[in-house]
Amino acid sequence: MPCATAFRALIQKAEAIEGESVLIHGASGAVGIAAIQWAKNAGLMVFGTASSKGGKSLIKEKGADLVLDHSAEGYLDELLAATNGKGVEIVLEMLANVNLVKDFGVLAKFGRIVVVGSRGSIEFDPRLTMAKDATIRGMSLFNASSSDLEEIHTSIYEGLEEGYLSPVIGKEFPLSDAAAAHREIIENKAFGKMVLLP
Repeated sequence: MPCATAFRALIQKAEAIEGESVLIHGASGAVGIAAIQWAKNAGLMVFGTASSKGGKSLIKEKGADLVLDHSAEGYLDELLAATNGKGVEIVLEMLANVNLVKDFGVLAKFGRIVVVGSRGSIEFDPRLTMAKDATIRGMSLFNASSSDLEEIHTSIYEGLEEGYLSPVIGKEFPLSDAAAAHREIIENKAFGKMVLLP
């Protein structure tokens, strides 16, 4: 699911092109890690955010060109400095209710924001899209057509076989502790994929 979601967001919805740059919010989660791997394989420059020490190390290890601490004041200024003020062509947004308005400050002209996740509503001025001629695209894996799903599955098998996709297991829980796993995923920082063991 994370690899499929990341592929749909980056390749099918954002229509990433080699040489572009992408900001991946929450890059230490399972979808974020997969997005880094897809992006590097597609020849993109990757900016990833996390806040825990382990999460930041993980996204660097997986290939992010620049790691940003989204809990630090002014962290997006680092991205602007790294792109000489241009910003990124693509933003993969995992928490739109918190970040969407800020994303426009680091989005390049004609950029695309793909909303992968959100946990609430926001007040939003549509003029932000006009100033950059930007596009916001929502996505859900469950809306993918059968041909899109076929492309996704073929690409995942290829990525696993060639080794540029490598899922990260963050924590393992016995199936009997499924309730604790649910609390962990909601309350703590994401770090790869959580696994329930029967």
